[in-house]
Amino acid sequence: MTDCAPAGYGRTMGASDRSLITQGSDLMSRTPEEVVASWMSHINKRNMEGLVALYDARAIMIPTFSNRLLNTPEKIQKYFKNLIDREELSIALHENTLSVQPVQGDLYTACGIYCWRFAVEGELLSFEARFSFFLNLASDAPILQHHSSQIPRTL
Repeated sequence: MTDCAPAGYGRTMGASDRSLITQGSDLMSRTPEEVVASWMSHINKRNMEGLVALYDARAIMIPTFSNRLLNTPEKIQKYFKNLIDREELSIALHENTLSVQPVQGDLYTACGIYCWRFAVEGELLSFEARFSFFLNLASDAPILQHHSSQIPRTL
């Protein structure tokens, strides 16, 4: 598998998306869509510090490429360190799959489908995955929970 979808279906964060992304203490003014855009931008820029700063100290992560539940900042950072070191790493959001639901107050869920791409033994591979975030937009570290799993092949 080398592509997750037909050309034009997935997208990476472009210049217009970067305008949504702010740094530092401006996190509290973000929307769920902007948190997801910022998360993807940090992956694509290999910005480990910015990426892990989005996760609450008590965040729980069920990652795409691990069979372990990650429940400490150290475990989350180690997971992303291994991923960010991959050659040709990128992630793209599939158009029109991002769905946001308000829960209560500043709490939201955001879910959708993204496509990871990176080289394995010199071959560029793509991995389509579904994801969900549970977010607290009142926090500088808004990600409370993150689940991601590869989409299984249909029968």
